[in-house]
Amino acid sequence: MTEADKVFSRFPDFIKEYIYGHGWSELREVQLEAARVIFETDKNLLISSSTASGKTEAAFFPIISDIYDDPECKKSVSVLYIAPLKSLINDQFYRLDEVLDMSDIPVTHWHGDVGAAHKSRLLKNPEGILQITPESLESMLINRSNDIPRIFGSLRYVVIDEVHSMIGQDRGNQVLCQLARIVRLIGRHPRRIGLSATVGDVDLTARWLGAGSERETVAPIPTKTPLKWRLCLEHFYIQNDSEIQTPTQTLATAPNEDRGGKAVLDPGYEFLYDALYGGKSIVFSNSREETEYVTATLRQIAKSRGDDDVFLIHHGNLSAALREGAEEKMKDDTVRRAVTCATVTLELGIDIGRLDRVSQMGSPTTVSGFLQRLGRSGRRGTPPEMIMVFREDTPLPNAPLPEIIPWELLRAIAIIDLYSEERFIEPPKIKKMPLSLAFHQTLSLLVSSGEQPPKVLAAKILSLPPLSALSKETYRALLVSMINNDYLELTEQKGLIVGLRGERIINSYKFYAVFKDSEDYTVRCDSEEIGTITTPPPLGDRFALAGRVWEVKELDIARKLIFVKSVEGKMEISWPGDSGEIHTKLLVAMKKVLCGNKSYAYLGDNAKARLDNARRVAKNAGLEEKTVVFLGGQSFAMFPWLGTRSFRTLRRLMQKYSSELGIFDIQSEGCCYITFKAKDVSLGREIATHVASIIKRDGLDTAELVFSGESPVYDKYDEFIPPELLRDAYAQDRLAPEEVIERFCDADF
Repeated sequence: MTEADKVFSRFPDFIKEYIYGHGWSELREVQLEAARVIFETDKNLLISSSTASGKTEAAFFPIISDIYDDPECKKSVSVLYIAPLKSLINDQFYRLDEVLDMSDIPVTHWHGDVGAAHKSRLLKNPEGILQITPESLESMLINRSNDIPRIFGSLRYVVIDEVHSMIGQDRGNQVLCQLARIVRLIGRHPRRIGLSATVGDVDLTARWLGAGSERETVAPIPTKTPLKWRLCLEHFYIQNDSEIQTPTQTLATAPNEDRGGKAVLDPGYEFLYDALYGGKSIVFSNSREETEYVTATLRQIAKSRGDDDVFLIHHGNLSAALREGAEEKMKDDTVRRAVTCATVTLELGIDIGRLDRVSQMGSPTTVSGFLQRLGRSGRRGTPPEMIMVFREDTPLPNAPLPEIIPWELLRAIAIIDLYSEERFIEPPKIKKMPLSLAFHQTLSLLVSSGEQPPKVLAAKILSLPPLSALSKETYRALLVSMINNDYLELTEQKGLIVGLRGERIINSYKFYAVFKDSEDYTVRCDSEEIGTITTPPPLGDRFALAGRVWEVKELDIARKLIFVKSVEGKMEISWPGDSGEIHTKLLVAMKKVLCGNKSYAYLGDNAKARLDNARRVAKNAGLEEKTVVFLGGQSFAMFPWLGTRSFRTLRRLMQKYSSELGIFDIQSEGCCYITFKAKDVSLGREIATHVASIIKRDGLDTAELVFSGESPVYDKYDEFIPPELLRDAYAQDRLAPEEVIERFCDADF
């Protein structure tokens, strides 16, 4: 009997019938290996394989087989499925509906958009599979702490989806804290199953997944297969009237033959429109602002051509109805033409059916993001397709060197190179001092369990896996600060309870989330909820949301409501956000692209010309050999080719020693270059050598690069943390000296 036959024989008849009924000729490698681990061991399992490789079936066929018809599994929830997005929970099991129906295993969705009646059914009779977000699980731990043993007493499996989006983030660490707290209450360790298509460091991710579980975590490495992609990168100058650009037709449908004599208003968007209009596609952008703008622009083009409006929009500030409406249209096989403009909300594992292709405005920020977005297309045996469209203003004749290099185009090519040549994906960064999470879990644990002696509370908090690296002294300082500021109160019995200011934080539903949120205002048009925005515009002002423009009719500030009417036009809107971090390997690869001579078949004519021009500029400036380039006058630019954390470290080092280095007006945007001015031009040219000398002389202690009086606030509850602790955390978790030392002390300037 083959390995596949052994696995197949372990499945109940209804799973076998499902496999036969769907015409599967064989189980995939990931499904066989996952079944072997789940059936034959008691270990945790990390399933890391490409998008659309069958990870959901790989995990749940053997899990369902294990819990099916087991009386013990009727006593409580047997499987806890945790996902980062509501849309994942709403969508993830639809492919398995048939299997679950035949098994009679109930599945319950639980998040903020699910009605109370649906939840109450589970509370009355907890069994089967519970799908939940971290925030809803936090609410359950706080508000139903005494009921946790009844709800999860026989819990056998915890499935964490999209692990790569959780690890290294407070939200993922919150999940590990929640699991540890559940274990304390039920007295048993369920097995953990992690799912991800883009794991950068398998061993590190496996250790994170299994932290505190008292089980070994197995992480089978899938066999590498040849890459089959269809890519097109094309570049356009914005509103360039002096030169008509002809878009390359690689991967794109031909433009409309009859434009009615109309001028091409924006060749980049026209190219995008022609490439996507005839089928089903997603257009990804790196921000909600750009997503709104792209949607509105494509709708304008459709209107000017007399085409149907087939454009949808999907991002986190839209109402659930609008997001789910877009998802349903994309899944509906009877809908032939639909284009959804989206952010990261459609990057993760929602199966929205077969797409003709995916597009990206500009470059993804990471290799992981590129793979996730590319993987949205190319299902059911066809290769994935992606078009990237780059738009930039025509550089002015007197623009400085750094501003005439197409950084986004370089990053996109470097991302493709890094994965295709090395299969590189960014490894996760594990926080050493998650102080915001420690503040949150302290309040959460106290409100759920009641008064605790300080030593007992400290022991419980510091035994949570993500917080175990905090020293007792650090946590003691945090507790003292929380008491002094009335977030905690010391009782006469010398126990700790939640203080008055702590109660105000806890009593908001926003407390359940550990990620930063904003004081959003709900936008309504008549009875329809459109979404949310951060700042209420004045009466009569206009703003963009859901790819349309709205005029403010009425404001209800007390209830945070904005009533609007729809108007014609196109505008921008702004939300606060974080651009994320870029790995040093990506910057090094960008230099290789810029200073090399490799040709790329997937570049359109305009993109190829833009890269050739940038390479000539780089060669003339000597960027392959030089770290510092003279820009004229007193101005210089440094190109260190370092990732976000290392770049940040270098910039702070230069600021600290600016007087000794004889430099001033130190500026940077992103992590591609630093500009500065030098009092002495000859010293400016040798700045890299002087930086190396300082490092060799004084070392590079990141604690000394965080200046007295700073209070670096990044995470949700940082504003409540003592500044001295924040400075320590910043030095440990947001600065990286090793690559700076390597770059400058081991280089020959």
